[in-house]
Amino acid sequence: MLIKGFLGTSLIDFPGRISSIVFTGGCNFRCPFCHNADLVLYYKELPTLTEEEILDKIKKRKGFIDGVEITGGEPLIYNDTLDFIKKIKKMGFQVKLDTNGYFPQKLKEILDSGMVDFVAMDIKSSPEKYSYASGIEIDLSKIKNSISLIMKKSKEYEFRTTVAPKIVEEKDIVPMVKMIEGAEMYALQEFRPVKTIDPSFMEISPYPRDVLFRFAEIAKPYVRKVEVRTE
Repeated sequence: MLIKGFLGTSLIDFPGRISSIVFTGGCNFRCPFCHNADLVLYYKELPTLTEEEILDKIKKRKGFIDGVEITGGEPLIYNDTLDFIKKIKKMGFQVKLDTNGYFPQKLKEILDSGMVDFVAMDIKSSPEKYSYASGIEIDLSKIKNSISLIMKKSKEYEFRTTVAPKIVEEKDIVPMVKMIEGAEMYALQEFRPVKTIDPSFMEISPYPRDVLFRFAEIAKPYVRKVEVRTE
């Protein structure tokens, strides 16, 4: 993996655990609303951290953190992600993987290994708008395959949507949650108009919180738990 960032301590990113976060560089998607433009578009210009450096940083936090989150970018664009996960597990930590769900075969290999304790997958928008929301032409069968794998095989998981205006509208909620019907956990995340891949999204105001909670009410009949996350 190409590691481009590290956060020593997070209390909120790995549910129920104190964690460190490893950021990989690069992504196969170009979501216009994404606020990690540096990690997606300009990651080659960022300093690279070696695997040894990261493992040493994690080792020094033993006894203080419970787990490690691997996020991006998109961690599954790399072929050695599972090898890195195994090294973290060998050190006695739990692992959370964040993914956009476009690499179901790699995801299946990781889930079948039993090395990942928690998977978070982004649901970008309704099927009709998925390509627009992802910034590339999408084969939706890959997304649906990953959803099914996560629901069947992951120890713990959540699906989540960044509720960016234009990307997610009220009419998109039901088609979107029908893709994950019966899921244990679904989170609606407030959009942040900061350093977005498409600069025009920095001019878009997030939905008011009452709109997010209304969207959550629409989603509730389809999933076991819905959570609204705001800054």
